[in-house]
Amino acid sequence: MKAYQLTGIKSMEIAEQPDPEISLATEVLLRVESVGVCGSDIHYYKSGRIGNQVVDYPFVVGHEFSATVLETGPDVSRVKPGARVAVDPAVSCGSCDQCRNGRPHTCRKLKFMGCPGQIAGCLCEYVVLPESCCYPVSEQSSFDQAALIEPFSIGCYAVRQAGVLEGKQIGILGAGPIGLSVLLAARTGKPAGVYVTEPIPERRIRAAGAGAEWTGDPYAQDPATAVAEHSPRLLDIVFECCGKQEALDNAVDLLAPGGRLMLVGIPEAERISFAVDELRHREISIVNIRRQNGCVQPAIDLLESGAVELDLMTTHHFPFSETPAAFELVRNYADGVVKAMIHIGQTHTKL
Repeated sequence: MKAYQLTGIKSMEIAEQPDPEISLATEVLLRVESVGVCGSDIHYYKSGRIGNQVVDYPFVVGHEFSATVLETGPDVSRVKPGARVAVDPAVSCGSCDQCRNGRPHTCRKLKFMGCPGQIAGCLCEYVVLPESCCYPVSEQSSFDQAALIEPFSIGCYAVRQAGVLEGKQIGILGAGPIGLSVLLAARTGKPAGVYVTEPIPERRIRAAGAGAEWTGDPYAQDPATAVAEHSPRLLDIVFECCGKQEALDNAVDLLAPGGRLMLVGIPEAERISFAVDELRHREISIVNIRRQNGCVQPAIDLLESGAVELDLMTTHHFPFSETPAAFELVRNYADGVVKAMIHIGQTHTKL
């Protein structure tokens, strides 16, 4: 099969690799259909690492994808050949203390697709994964929408961990795919107001279209001052979705006493900092979000009920042969890109 590999900093090459084969009774052979380019993929592409996770070249990245089931092991019952699926790219052991306590996303032996030293990514024609990673979607959902379930399920989990949103004033810092995923999920919880900061104008437009009451450029105005004009007591919950130190500083300024800061974005830096006096004096809680624990099926249910419109995130489409161009576009935040989709097994229309 063909696969796109990272071969160095900002360097990708296509290569032939052996076709994967089912080796366990609970595994599924998948044909990769649509792949979304994620910010973490770009971290590996442009710097070769995220924190202490360092790429050993060559390496295949990618973890946001949809697929068609080609073959199943004898013990597989949830999916059948021909089914289209959304994929949870995390493979947990199912037996450690974390898995037994309902926390497979912090499994002691967790392996994640496209993560160095764990599992190769999905920028290839075929993959084999456990049945537990495969979630059937209906024919009404496109392959692009099914691929977007991965980031959207993170938004659903972040909102679930934030608690009750009804009547609350909330902020979302960053309107990329994760920020928009949080926004779409949050709107179903009926908050009183949603305030979004984002420096890229096209992304602010999409956030407003998804239901944000206010959007603003955090580099053009002080977010706390601007938001206070609409919500004088500031915000109850802020979701930081871009992994930037300046956004973390903005988040603390935006929160009312007793507020909650949800850390969803992945910083490139190994360390971040806070104004501790501000956190302590206002008793601000900080909650870290680790992927999408138990939220893939709820995300699919929201999509297929018509409660959310995931297509608003997709801005660009590329054939598999133009994968490097897709990565360059996203790396440079060019042409108003939000989510670039790479099509490997099909076109981007509904099949």
